[in-house]
Amino acid sequence: MSVPSVEVWADPERRDLEERVAAAELAWLTLDVDVATLRVGIDNFALAHHQLLGPLYAELDELDALIAESVAALSGDPEDLRRAREARERVEPAEERGPREGEPEARRVRPDKDAQRVYRELARRAHPDLTTDPAEQERRSAFIARVNEAYALADAAELERLAEEWSSSPDSAPAADSPDRLGWLRQRLEWLSGRITALAVERVRLERTPMGELLLLRPEEPERLLEDLAERLLATAAERQARLAALLPDNGPNDPSDHAPRENPSMFAQLPTADAASVPADAVLLDVREQDEWDAGHVDGALHIPIGQVVARLDELPEGRLYVMCRVGGRSAQVVQYLVAGGRDAVNVDGGMFAWEAAGRPMVSGTGQQPFVL
Repeated sequence: MSVPSVEVWADPERRDLEERVAAAELAWLTLDVDVATLRVGIDNFALAHHQLLGPLYAELDELDALIAESVAALSGDPEDLRRAREARERVEPAEERGPREGEPEARRVRPDKDAQRVYRELARRAHPDLTTDPAEQERRSAFIARVNEAYALADAAELERLAEEWSSSPDSAPAADSPDRLGWLRQRLEWLSGRITALAVERVRLERTPMGELLLLRPEEPERLLEDLAERLLATAAERQARLAALLPDNGPNDPSDHAPRENPSMFAQLPTADAASVPADAVLLDVREQDEWDAGHVDGALHIPIGQVVARLDELPEGRLYVMCRVGGRSAQVVQYLVAGGRDAVNVDGGMFAWEAAGRPMVSGTGQQPFVL
């Protein structure tokens, strides 16, 4: 492209338009990348949320239905019966939830700065609205669809390949010294203003979706946010398990006809707990920390299931007593509470991995380096 003459840049309107178009292009491209990145992040978070927490939400619905049905059976009240029917209708049948086996792993991709740079450049050069020719618009639309797909997958190599593919494509903008340049600048500025507005509206829409609002609570640590949600849901499930147990009729020999709700003594008992030093060497250990914590240091032979995945992977837990561990004992206590309420033999390791390390118990790392508690 030729360099504009001094006379061209001396035209105040032309100079103003060139600067405004350049600034608008920068704003458009930055916002375009931000919105595309946000959309990818929300899609990834929604998939992880569904896969990791979906089974627990389904179990909470089932517990709510069972509690409502127990209350209705005890009272016989028409209003309680209505609530029980409505609670049961909210339970999603297992066949409609679909099989858990074989579901795709959650994609946690985040385009890096190189991918963003290439994506921005391709959007600037290949956007369909840069031409008025219908055939050329169709070609560009198909190409940009491939660019968007590569960006959604954070595939920097594919983006670079697409950039090379487009490098020979003509630039539809008139040359800097062309007489058509002024008209093109006006049209370009109008289009950029419309695109910036549309992207700003789309960003607000995405941020206000349920998953968008949730993700924005901790945008840099979505995995930790899921962990926090799982802890709360596990605690809620354990409480409802205990409430259901208290509502079930006593089938003992004292009075079979007495169906009054009874308290279950175990629901008020302390959680089964063991200090790290007393855990048997052949104990079955369940570590519910996150992957980075596990990689830094863990007990050799322990079963690793992050807390957010425990409910979805219950069938992986072996029979018999489980010693549950986390970093300091808080997350593991939630899991033990949930497992005990469901009739499992589970024990919380008091003090978690910090206590294990302090007791001089052996650890290994997943990196081959010296193990430590993260």
